[in-house]
Amino acid sequence: MRRAKITIIGAGNVGATAAHWALSRNLGDIVLLDVMEGIPQGKALDLLQSGPVDGFSRRVIGSNDYRDSVDSDVVIITAGLARKPGMSRDDLLAKNVEIVKSCAEQAASFSPNAVLIVVTNPIDAMVYTAYKVSGFPRQRVIGMAGVLDSARYRTFLAEALGVAPRDVNAMVMGIHGDNMLPLVRLANVAGVPVSDLLDAETIAGIVKRTQHGGAEIVNHLKTGSAFYTPGLAAVEMAEAIITDSKRVMPCAAWLEGEFGISGCFLGVPVVLGTGGVERIVEFPLQDEERAALAESETIVRGQMAATGI
Repeated sequence: MRRAKITIIGAGNVGATAAHWALSRNLGDIVLLDVMEGIPQGKALDLLQSGPVDGFSRRVIGSNDYRDSVDSDVVIITAGLARKPGMSRDDLLAKNVEIVKSCAEQAASFSPNAVLIVVTNPIDAMVYTAYKVSGFPRQRVIGMAGVLDSARYRTFLAEALGVAPRDVNAMVMGIHGDNMLPLVRLANVAGVPVSDLLDAETIAGIVKRTQHGGAEIVNHLKTGSAFYTPGLAAVEMAEAIITDSKRVMPCAAWLEGEFGISGCFLGVPVVLGTGGVERIVEFPLQDEERAALAESETIVRGQMAATGI
């Protein structure tokens, strides 16, 4: 049986961290690709040498040549400019659309059966770019956003409650941006609604902090953006695809009537398996949730138009 192969495009902080998480989980052989000569090779060699200590037995190579990515099962696109203080995710759109366009074209050419996971910001516009350029079916082009945003949401709730983060179930839908929708109604701790455990003001503060979670980290770092959790979130999605585990995760998916929306990428709960998105988990929304999702849709459609694709 052929071992799984994962190509990660972009050997910066997010890409290299994703490679680290994927190797630590022994998911498959890794190709770390970047246009900068020496950077992917050096980081890949450093990662490879951690094998005897960590115990993984997978192969990892660094490359500047897409031919090394041939027949990948999953391609994770992290290439692009990172956000800096004062910049919005939208500020990155014009700069990153050409980068992602080139990455998706090459990935589709060398790995026509792969599932694409897009991490580059602004994610909703970049996953649209990859979708249009690759020509892949909607099931095999996914944006990483909801897993990251939900992890932040769960972390902040766990801190406020003084419980283990893994016991907090909570989900964020919509755009990966300030208008994202952290669902309060469905958030719970071991089945107990958080609204029964925290007051409304505290919950509202957590929702706002989640919506601005990326900016909070950017303001601390000054010269870059988050990378540990974004890298892990992408690998979490890749693992569900490679292992065909049918995990339910919030991801940016192309909607065709689900939640009353068509022709747009938005963060929604999906079932991930070998073929990518096996189905979208649709459920009734309350009026205010529907309105928030509609606001996300309006912004994403504007971003999609701005790509010029």
